[in-house]
Amino acid sequence: MGGSISTAPPTTATSPAATNHLASRKPGATGTGGTEDRPGQLFESKDELLAASLKERASAYVATLLPPADGGRSPRERILYVFEQVEVQAEAPEFQGCRYLAVQIELKDQSHPASRVAHQVKENLTAFFRAEAEQGGADDPDLLARQLSLVFDGASARAGIQADTLTGLITPTVTTLLDTAGVR
Repeated sequence: MGGSISTAPPTTATSPAATNHLASRKPGATGTGGTEDRPGQLFESKDELLAASLKERASAYVATLLPPADGGRSPRERILYVFEQVEVQAEAPEFQGCRYLAVQIELKDQSHPASRVAHQVKENLTAFFRAEAEQGGADDPDLLARQLSLVFDGASARAGIQADTLTGLITPTVTTLLDTAGVR
């Protein structure tokens, strides 16, 4: 049921964080914690360090957003679950919005390693919406997935800058989109 929103493309398994960490080492870094293992030596650049940090956090991000695979929810309920999680997260005083959207806005460079990671996470969220929309019988799953991603990013951004609260706003908006698209 549905896809994942890890940093790997939807059809590729994500390597464990330890594998990514070891694969990112410069020649000569030992992993023993000695002077040879300073953070500047583990990655070719600060850009790669930022990308690795975002990639490592992606699985925790996914776990806070997506419904459990065995939850017995309909595709409609699975989509709504994601937005319910955003609403709950946005109520926390420390909420600053979606870090993956923020990285893309801040960097404005699609070739930057961190921007590529953030783009993949966002693309995988859209793929999750598309898969659920298809299973739910949406008239145009691709369009609905893009619309849901737009609402997700807009809601996260507005809540992150404290321009709006999502309570009573995001669920009716998403429900209208789901109803219009015919999602069960």
